[in-house]
Amino acid sequence: MQKNYAAIQAAGAELVGISSDGEAATRQNVQNQGLKFTLLSDPDVATISDYNVVDLFNPRIARTSYYVLKKDGTITWKSIHNKADKVPMAQILQELGKL
Repeated sequence: MQKNYAAIQAAGAELVGISSDGEAATRQNVQNQGLKFTLLSDPDVATISDYNVVDLFNPRIARTSYYVLKKDGTITWKSIHNKADKVPMAQILQELGKL
């Protein structure tokens, strides 16, 4: 997602990631991976649970999930997958273009 962050911003959108790691580990991941987008820490898996994306085999992590939300928080599109599955960036950008 970092590789396509500029394209996401150019579409008038913002990217936010959520990690089940603690705050220190999340900060370290941001630094190690050179992430420019916001990565939030959810060690209690509260938000991950609220969005119903808890991994079926490991309840401490989330399934690979993509959401497009309007500024008011309304979900306009989502895609939830197993860890190995990825949604093509072109599809995400297409969904952003519908906003």
